[in-house]
Order: sequence, then structure tokens, then C-alpha cells
Amino acid sequence: MAFEKVTVPRKNTGDTATCAARRAIPVSARIGYWTAPDGWKLRRFDWPAAAPRGRMLFQTGRGDIFEKYLETFAHLHAQGWSVTAFDWRGQGGSGRLSADPHVGHASDYGVYDRDLAAFWADWSAEDAPSADARDAALPSVVLGHSMGGMMVMRALAARSIQPAAAILVAPMIGLKSPFGTGFASKVTQWMAARGDPARAAWRTNERPGSVASRQTLLTHDAARYEDELWWQRTCPELVLGPPSWAWLAQGFAGAAALAKDPRIESTHIPVLMLIADADKLVDSRAALRLAARLPDAQVVRFGRESAHEILREADGVRDRALAAIDSFLVACVPLR
Repeated sequence: MAFEKVTVPRKNTGDTATCAARRAIPVSARIGYWTAPDGWKLRRFDWPAAAPRGRMLFQTGRGDIFEKYLETFAHLHAQGWSVTAFDWRGQGGSGRLSADPHVGHASDYGVYDRDLAAFWADWSAEDAPSADARDAALPSVVLGHSMGGMMVMRALAARSIQPAAAILVAPMIGLKSPFGTGFASKVTQWMAARGDPARAAWRTNERPGSVASRQTLLTHDAARYEDELWWQRTCPELVLGPPSWAWLAQGFAGAAALAKDPRIESTHIPVLMLIADADKLVDSRAALRLAARLPDAQVVRFGRESAHEILREADGVRDRALAAIDSFLVACVPLR
């Protein structure tokens, strides 16, 4: 598979040394494009480990860019993982699916399913990240945050990817709604069917009518929250705003489908699920219900100390989350 490189900022212009891992692309990493079977170009990130123990595909949430997780990538890379990620179609550096570049739109989550399955197939067939022939059989694992967690779970159920292990961080197994998911689903479907389905569902913030600030919904760590704003100022073309009505309708429909998907009970790949009980964006209870149906699942829960972005939380939460991930991977993918 051809790798099309792009030019990216590599010099950290943050004010403190603590920003170094969060505001600069690592020198040995590369950013380019992967071309989907239909010709659409998705922006991708690759950071090969010098002596890899395995390969990890890290998938972000709605509206995210992989730059937000450079600090987590650095931790995983230090543990011996060659890290790859791509921006979902319609966001980040992977183009837009709506006329308004600041609206996160998808008329059918099936496009995400197809992109993930095709990328996994191509990525799995790529040359090993090391020249050592022994690395040709390196294990591959997957991590999905929020919407990325839903898409990973859908792929596991559909058997369209076959990782050695999977990690779901604050997975969007259900969307949070003050009116109940059934009623909210009907409203979003009604709104998507009337007028332009790609129009913004609301103007600002991560959810409508919230009295909490966007930062409070995402993380208690002001410095890590500021990292995202720094990247948005540095690369304004990556900025995305609220979702479309169609995206929301698809999100509720996807959650309902997972809740009754009979393939969940026969998904035997080891899964680690990190859940923030106080999450105000996704339904943590829906994630717990799904975890209980998986044959091989571990759950680590966080209380009020964690908002939605567990891996970008204050050190106490983040360190515990990374320790859980490390222990899980050592158990599921032993060191060679």
C-alpha cells in the first residue's frame, strides 16, 4: 500500500517542557494518507517502535484528531508498541462529508465500518515495522475511544478485524440524553428526515443545553485541554464543531443495534473497557451492559474524578488508566 506523506509541524512551540510530548510530532513518526477502496483519502499517523513487541491501531472519537493523543502514543511507544492511527472520514485531516466544514456529518455509520475494515486489512498486510524477519508475525491490537470504541466493537462483532486484544475507552455504546434514549432516537430520526440531514444539530459545546463548559465535559485537566486548542490554532483546517442530525440519528440507531446484536456473546477476543461513571457524553451504563455480555472482558471504572476523555485526564486518572492498559496487554499479548 502506497504511503503518501504530508508536511507537518514538528517543533514544539509550547511554553513549558510539559508540552513537549503533546505539541510536537515525534521525529521518527510520519503523517500521510491512506486511500480507501472508493478513492477517499484518510489522514494517518505511524510511529514505528525501534524494537516492537506489537502494533497498535488507535482510533479516536467524534470530532477528534490524533494529535490530541500524542502523549498517550508516547507512553505506548515506550512500552514497545508501534502506533498507528487515522482520522475518521469527515473529520480531522480526512475531508468533510458536509458542505459546512465545521459540522461533523455521516449519513450512515456504514462508511466508518468499511473504512476500518479496509484499513485493517491493508495495515495488517503492510511490511513489519522492523527489518527483522521475526517481526513479520507481530501481534496487532486495537484501541478505540468514544465513537472509535463503538466502531471497534461493531468491527469485532462483524469479525471484520481480528486483533489479539481490544481496548475500549469511554466507548460510545450509548449516547447520553436527558430525555431517555428511546425518545431521543425518535427525535433525531425525525429531525434528520426533515430539512438538510447534514445541518448542525446545535451550535456549540459537545451536547445541547449543557451548563457545563466543554472542558468540564471532557477533562478536569486544564493544561491537557489547552493542548487541543493549541493544535486547533496551529492547524485550523482540522477543527470540527457539532454533529449533524444524521450523525446523531445514526449514533442512537447504532447503539440500539449493539444492544440486541447476538454476535456480542460469541466475540471471544479479550476486551478491556475503561468507563467513566460520571461521563456526561456517553452512556456508561450501556457500556457496562455490553461488557457483561462479552465472554472475555475486563472493566475498569472511574468515578467523579474522570470526565469523558480518560486518557487526557489529570495524572491520577490517566496513570491508573495507562497502568490498566499495560497490565491487560502484558496478560493478553505476552512479551516475546
